[in-house]
Amino acid sequence: MNVTHLECAACHLKHEAQRLHNLCRKCGKPLLVRYDLERARSMLTKESLVARRADLWRYREVLPVENDENVVSLGEGWTPLLRADRLGKELGIERLYIKDESQNPTQSFKARGMSAAVSMAKELGAKKLAVPSAGNAAGALAAYAARAGLECFIFMPNDTPRANVVECEQTGAEVTLMAGLITDCGAEVARRKDAEGWFDVSTLKEPYRVEGKKTLGYELAEQLDYSLPDVILYPTGGGTGLIGMWKAFDEMEQMGWIGSERPRMVTVQASGCAPIVRAFEEGKRFAEEFPNAATVASGLRVPRAIGDFLILDALRASGGTAVEVTDEELISATREIGASEGIFCAPEGAACLPALRKLMQNGQVSSNDRVVMFNTGSGVKYLEAFT
Repeated sequence: MNVTHLECAACHLKHEAQRLHNLCRKCGKPLLVRYDLERARSMLTKESLVARRADLWRYREVLPVENDENVVSLGEGWTPLLRADRLGKELGIERLYIKDESQNPTQSFKARGMSAAVSMAKELGAKKLAVPSAGNAAGALAAYAARAGLECFIFMPNDTPRANVVECEQTGAEVTLMAGLITDCGAEVARRKDAEGWFDVSTLKEPYRVEGKKTLGYELAEQLDYSLPDVILYPTGGGTGLIGMWKAFDEMEQMGWIGSERPRMVTVQASGCAPIVRAFEEGKRFAEEFPNAATVASGLRVPRAIGDFLILDALRASGGTAVEVTDEELISATREIGASEGIFCAPEGAACLPALRKLMQNGQVSSNDRVVMFNTGSGVKYLEAFT
């Protein structure tokens, strides 16, 4: 619609839009979609949003699909931003919110990215889609590929939560369980994709999942009357949601919706797999692969993220930080959030609570800050973690 080109996030080489791309042809880093925001702002206004559809496609002018007939949707996005007063009172925070992504189709934030990615795959002529996944991305791809009438090939670690496996099987995907981690699954997709005719929709290895995820930032601004929170805590595996929000804030500023102030972005990871935390603490821009990655929060078990530098850039530019929590802390927090607010969080989302406590204890978050924690999915998908 208003797409001008794709741009490498690292070397800034421009790539032609409206054709299938994975990574930058020069340096192998992620590609980002760029828009004519001056044109977009003439049609996408705060006033126009009042009467629009209550899903992520309300931001149509800053999403990449050219033809409406190619939009593949199950009603994703426009999830509630819930005031967490009981939990906030216990913590001593006056304005605490939970953005509850468990209310998406397929019960996680992954629905946003896959709606955009599958829509573009359909528009650009892909017929077979493949992805490595720790669980929720697989379920989302399977559902949206089925909706679009495309073939879907899923590769997951063999200890992926059973609910994710069943979900993929029941929505028509071909599922392969493998020994190892998501990185091993990714290597298998890379090895076979050319011969099999698959288009790889791995995290940040195509340009469009981040476009669906960036709508988190647009929604957050709209739900807070175009004033952003002071602090955002985001559970981070591949980090597409955090990267997407950071991109959205820049786009909104260019369209005149918000000013230059930004939330302090906080990456939350599990102690058993914390490559971004380590790199942040060591002052590095790129994260080394985390050895022997292990955590019950399967979405956080990403030992190396291709968008690591984009995450770390956003943390530092915002004055934010990176925090790790133990599995014991995040599982305990799931029950605490559920008992206080009635939200059965995924373990990844629950990890934000002990991280917030640590930030308050060391003075990085105050009682006057407006804080948003992201619950990225439903605890129903992780029943094995609570037995």
